[in-house]
Amino acid sequence: MSATSFRTCPLCEATCGLEVTLTDDGAVERGRGDAHDVFSHGFLCPKGASLGALEADPDRVRTPLRRQADGSLKAVSWDDAFAEVDARLGPVLAEGGRDAVGVYLGNPTAHNLANLLYGRVFLRALGSKNVFSASTVDQMPKQVSAALMFGTGFSIPVPDVDRCSFLLMLGANPLASNGSLWTAPDLRGRLRAMRRRGGRLVVVDPRRSRTAQEADEHHAVRPGTDALLLFALVHVLFRDGLAVTGEWVEGADDVRALAEPFSPAAVAPACGIEAAAIERLAQDLAAAPAAAVYGRIGTCTQEFGTLASWLVDVLNALTGNLDRPGGAMWPRPAAGSANTSGAGGRGRGVAFGRWSSRVRGAPETFGELPVACLAEEMETPGAGRIRALVTVAGNPVLSTPDGARLARALPGLDFMLSLDIYVNETTRHADLILPAPSTLARPHYDLALYNFAVRNVANYTPAAPAAADEGLPQEWETLLRLAGVVAGQGPAVDVEAFDDLVAAELARRETGREAGPLAGMAVEDALAAVAPRRGPERLLDLLLRAGPYELTLADLEAAPHGIDLGPLEQRLPEVLRTPSGRIELAPPPIAADVERLQGALERPAAELVLIGRRHLRSNNSWMHNVHGLVRGPARCTLHVHPDDAGRLGLTDGEPARVWSDVGAVEVPVEVTDAIRPGVVSIPHGWGHDVAGVQMDVAREHAGVNCNLLIGGHAVDPLSGNAILNGVPVQVAPVAAPVPA
Repeated sequence: MSATSFRTCPLCEATCGLEVTLTDDGAVERGRGDAHDVFSHGFLCPKGASLGALEADPDRVRTPLRRQADGSLKAVSWDDAFAEVDARLGPVLAEGGRDAVGVYLGNPTAHNLANLLYGRVFLRALGSKNVFSASTVDQMPKQVSAALMFGTGFSIPVPDVDRCSFLLMLGANPLASNGSLWTAPDLRGRLRAMRRRGGRLVVVDPRRSRTAQEADEHHAVRPGTDALLLFALVHVLFRDGLAVTGEWVEGADDVRALAEPFSPAAVAPACGIEAAAIERLAQDLAAAPAAAVYGRIGTCTQEFGTLASWLVDVLNALTGNLDRPGGAMWPRPAAGSANTSGAGGRGRGVAFGRWSSRVRGAPETFGELPVACLAEEMETPGAGRIRALVTVAGNPVLSTPDGARLARALPGLDFMLSLDIYVNETTRHADLILPAPSTLARPHYDLALYNFAVRNVANYTPAAPAAADEGLPQEWETLLRLAGVVAGQGPAVDVEAFDDLVAAELARRETGREAGPLAGMAVEDALAAVAPRRGPERLLDLLLRAGPYELTLADLEAAPHGIDLGPLEQRLPEVLRTPSGRIELAPPPIAADVERLQGALERPAAELVLIGRRHLRSNNSWMHNVHGLVRGPARCTLHVHPDDAGRLGLTDGEPARVWSDVGAVEVPVEVTDAIRPGVVSIPHGWGHDVAGVQMDVAREHAGVNCNLLIGGHAVDPLSGNAILNGVPVQVAPVAAPVPA
């Protein structure tokens, strides 16, 4: 007998619907797109189709592993594992204080309901200021700029692609990534539909990426100069009288003054795009009936990441396309969004820099420090040094700058605990690894990603009954036990009682708001309404009831293909949470950083710079152990333009040595005219050939870690985001001597 389960794929931001056929023992017999899903309509990428292989991977960790005296990892019971956590973390906290324990949160936590809801409980119980995440190698500039302009870090406008007629896309390749901070299943189909309607797609990227190949126009910008290009577009809008300011916008005159030095003629030599092309692009953007500007990884992971992210939405506002159908709009998520909670139109805004890192004084953003600081905080002696580290679904040795330095620092810790499903390049250093249940064995709701959806939808996935009996605790239970340990309650925490406290706190928050469906309700009544649910389902039910649609979890359970809540709607001014109740077009911290950008106008360009790239069959560092996703030609290659290959003596298919001021790698050359001259590219997330990694397929397709070439010394000052693109490098054939 087999059973069918309808689920939302948790592997990337597209949130596609899955139809999974399970055997009696819970194994995946078949997985395909759910044709009736209200959002994805049957679309599914190769990653989602490989869910069964991922679930059945023999290298997955399925029981707690503890480091032995001989260095090996040995299976232990869960009780023994938590006793070890208590015995090892207790002395660190007692002697070094709360900040002596650091935490790193990996990208998959954003796709995991239990981690989103209960990870914060653990962090609050720990009370450490040394919290780091993948956000500062990915999206922090966009969150910072959105928070300063609109009031919250998740108030990021997204292109209303299904009604758009002109889309300008910078540093993004959604046909490979499936969208990023832009939840839109089948973006290829949506973009093609836009073009069939007569719309235009313009891509700005140093590479002719898969998305750029679909575009009507491609501009190969010089890496790291997107902010210059965007400011030139703003300059033209003001110069030509094309700029408009809506009722809820303030600061336009300040932006006009800031844009004055960045004329197309001034920025063209630096960004490598002709002044006439820049002028035409600005005019086309202003003339389009419904247009949107969208920037992603390439605009965030550079030295002017926050400025570039800010200018994207400045352009959306000044062209009248912010909060316009077909322009850049704000979704209205069904649950848990800061911009739908309480009374709309005004709020507290945000405060950054509430504390700073110990070694370099890097400011905090959204409760975390730049991950580029992590290694130095472990290595540098003195009070406040990180002596223990907890990693949750993360692999910072591959995903963050100067991975070699971080790998050297990890063995010097007093204790390292990892919550993970693999012994990877980072967790191989752990003293204890606690596994997570399979994706099929846990409930799922995309609490974070629906903040960026191109259509308002809600889709809940219960745990598949056949897969639930794995003998593994749910992640929320593990996180609550860990919270109890760091709170001093010992390893035998009463998880049920702790969960009751968490639910009661959430109920008090939602019933205590000045506005909303639960405002003024008694806490006991709110909790009774969601009884007898436990764990994430209880919290999600509360959040749905407090949300803008007044849904319940039972409503979603009755709709296995999801609930369509309609197209994006205009939300100004209620979406705003700024103290002024208006869009802050020129936030002072951002305006103060423009002088730094102006200095880049006269800076000579490096001869050769490095950028990353992504692939549809890859997901950061953790899906390379699935044979179906790594088979075929090697993808971890060095993309080099033919002109550069000839100048440097490089041969297609032969190895090259790439080095920077912090490290070196050897990687096969792939000569292609799809990349701009003066730019080389190595994909992110590879480098699986180090000792101790227990992922057989990944080791056979090891590739190289491009972050060995990237130092952690420089970050975007406003967001703390690592600078991963536009890094100066040198390249030579492996046989050639390296210059002294």
